Amino acid sequence: MSKHQDFETFMNARQHAASAYVSGNAAPLARMVALDLPATFMCPGGGVVHGAQAVWDRYANDARAFDEGGVSELEILEMAASDGVAYWTGFQKAKVRMHGKPDAMPMKLRVTEVFRVEGDAWKLVHRHADMLVEEKKP
Repeated sequence: MSKHQDFETFMNARQHAASAYVSGNAAPLARMVALDLPATFMCPGGGVVHGAQAVWDRYANDARAFDEGGVSELEILEMAASDGVAYWTGFQKAKVRMHGKPDAMPMKLRVTEVFRVEGDAWKLVHRHADMLVEEKKP
């Protein structure tokens, strides 16, 4: 099987991890986050986190803001993989329940994620996510 096919299979697991995350469960994401490699996270609310442990700590902390019942879908616009590096870019569309809020709210992020092979598995080493601002039509 080619690395690209392996990455496509991995992206199915990435989709599952995104859905679990917006329900407050960071455990599936923990299995795919880089632990030994440099890592960065450009957060939806602004700011940048550097270093694999600091990035994981931020992901784990942010997941605690979500209540159960969230749903997420990754809409992939582009995706590619080589021998040791892969990426996808597109949108993460979600309906989330935040602690202390009575109603679910929609969320649409523009996302770029970069992965490298660590051992024999793809690991997330960079995520840039920000809120999509819909263009106003004239």
